[in-house]
Amino acid sequence: MLEGLDPEQREVATALHGPVCVLAGAGTGKTRAITHRIAYGVRAGILHPSSVLAVTFTNRAAGEMRGRLRQLGATGVQARTFHSAALRQLQYFWPKAIGGSMPRLVDRKIQLIADAAAACRIRLDRNELRDVTAEIEWSKVTQTVPADYALAAAKAGREAPRDPAEIAQLYSAYEDLKRNRAVIDFEDVLLLTVAILQDRQDIAEQVRAQYQHFVVDEYQDVSPLQQRLLELWLGDRDDLCVVGDASQTIYSFTGATPDHLLDFRNRHPRATVVKLVRDYRSTPQVVHLANGLLAQARGRAADHRLELVSQRPAGPEPAYTEYTDEPAEAEGAARRIRDLLDSGTPAAEIAVLFRTNAQSEIYEQALADVGIPYQLRGAERFFDRPEVRKAGVSLRGAARFGGNDSALDEAVDLPSQVRAVLSSDGWTPQPPAGSGAVRERWESLAALVNLAQDFAAAQPAATLADFVAELDERANAQHAPTVQGVTLASLHSAKGLEWDVVFLVGVAEGMMPITYARTDEQIEEERRLLYVGVTRARSRLFVSWALARSPGGRPNRRPSRFLDGLRPGSGTAAGRSGPGGSGGVERGLSGRPETAPRRTQRTPARCRVCGRTLTDAGELKLLRCEDCPSDMDEGLYERLREWRADQARLSGQPAFCVFTDKTLMAIAETVPDDDRELARIPGVGVRKLNRYGADVLAICAGQDVGSGEDDD
Repeated sequence: MLEGLDPEQREVATALHGPVCVLAGAGTGKTRAITHRIAYGVRAGILHPSSVLAVTFTNRAAGEMRGRLRQLGATGVQARTFHSAALRQLQYFWPKAIGGSMPRLVDRKIQLIADAAAACRIRLDRNELRDVTAEIEWSKVTQTVPADYALAAAKAGREAPRDPAEIAQLYSAYEDLKRNRAVIDFEDVLLLTVAILQDRQDIAEQVRAQYQHFVVDEYQDVSPLQQRLLELWLGDRDDLCVVGDASQTIYSFTGATPDHLLDFRNRHPRATVVKLVRDYRSTPQVVHLANGLLAQARGRAADHRLELVSQRPAGPEPAYTEYTDEPAEAEGAARRIRDLLDSGTPAAEIAVLFRTNAQSEIYEQALADVGIPYQLRGAERFFDRPEVRKAGVSLRGAARFGGNDSALDEAVDLPSQVRAVLSSDGWTPQPPAGSGAVRERWESLAALVNLAQDFAAAQPAATLADFVAELDERANAQHAPTVQGVTLASLHSAKGLEWDVVFLVGVAEGMMPITYARTDEQIEEERRLLYVGVTRARSRLFVSWALARSPGGRPNRRPSRFLDGLRPGSGTAAGRSGPGGSGGVERGLSGRPETAPRRTQRTPARCRVCGRTLTDAGELKLLRCEDCPSDMDEGLYERLREWRADQARLSGQPAFCVFTDKTLMAIAETVPDDDRELARIPGVGVRKLNRYGADVLAICAGQDVGSGEDDD
């Protein structure tokens, strides 16, 4: 069970007792680590499958986790979203706690809010309806009642889409309307479950008797309401494993906060903390850009950033392209995608990511114009598509009755049986020409055919009935198969996904960061959003922006400030877009990309002992190869470690958040005399220099430094 895990993943998998906090960077195999942890605990007899509840934030992620656990032999473990787990408990305990039948759950609250607005004689257009809905959802997950909305929104720095008093009125009317119609929404599922567990000790004890071990994925995204539910599930126990990355906090507008992750050690001083920083997803060039984005970040999440170390071979540098206008940018991306497809890159391994959903239309048109199939993520859900529902009926009938198709009778294996059934629904071995609705229907059916092939490969003895059961389970979890088309998605909806090739488009001021991001916290969340976009790419990354919105418009836009110092020609880091190399900015004027003259490259970092070029992050910090002899002052290193332990204890942070071991080694080898020498050491940024510089220099000078117990 532990074979194939790296040392840090293995540490996660074997940490089966007490509170565990896994700080997992993008692409570091966190799902692999936590599923192996659960499976290892089950195999070792330490965890009973039915006593484990693993929760995450999307049905897709929960479905993936269940699939992996099943493959590892850990059947019976519950892997659900917060809402799914709460709904299951609410349905079970409602008759006992409340009595009668549970109110109907509404999928969409937009119409109810529109009715509430009509009752209040407040006119809302389509966009305002969506914005008011978001405000009500935020209020509920932060446990804010209508009367407190205005004060809470102001305190949180939210810019209300309408007068706060009006939103409070709409919120109150919406709640009244739900009661009158005997319906509840998704936030009510959490609120009501929390209320029952708080008010009924007997029910709370029954739930705690069922679940003794909890695993929470994407812990940086929990809302105050979800955290409260988790605390009620736990009771006075601490058998909890949380996994997250503060640098991927991008949903604060929904009430999510990384504070629960960052404060975990304060709440659980004995917690085991493991960092996963080995990036198995992206090339060193992509990882370099991702690390560079976070190196410029500020704020509490930035203080806990993880510096990723790529485990993959080197790849191409990220490409930066400037276009005259947005249509030229979309056409340029489409042409590049066509070239990639022609060279053998599968369409399903390419994604175009943008800041807002409104940007998708121009890329849909550009791809359609050159005959490239695409899927729009976040649009109609796969299993809700008419052709998929019809295919499910056909497959279910064939599994039950065998059908009347001679081709089905002749089919010798599961994939050929599925192809035979779906042939009557419009699937053909070759895709139809062009794009549009016919092509989209074929892509949906082709996805089912491909899924059947994968399912049969994993379970050679599987029958058509087994495949139908798999489809039913996936439909319940909304775990859609891969559609063979280029993915168009917003950066928010791309979280948790990855592709070989990613196009980050519209990376210009006003869009990234978005215009309405004004506070420091909002700007930093926009930076993290771009970081998430960058880390979706495995091998190739294309970053672009347009100088004007429309052809002939004023070219008054500039590239995003987040790229300053990272893209060629943009400051002190110009010409160094990846480890040991540089990428040129292409200017796609009138849709014809032209390579701009490259600026002088910065001299690559070299080992101060043997002179070899350094690329490894740890070696870059030491400014020498790992196996070259060290002239470190061992006594100084130990004094620095003792001082670091005191600082970590006082701040309630892991020791590596003060300085990593490599940085302490570099300090002990360099023995800096002043701020300038200390600042040159990789890992000592401006913030840490200001906070710890005086202490470090005093220790290097042989002076005693107090523990800081009396400091603020």
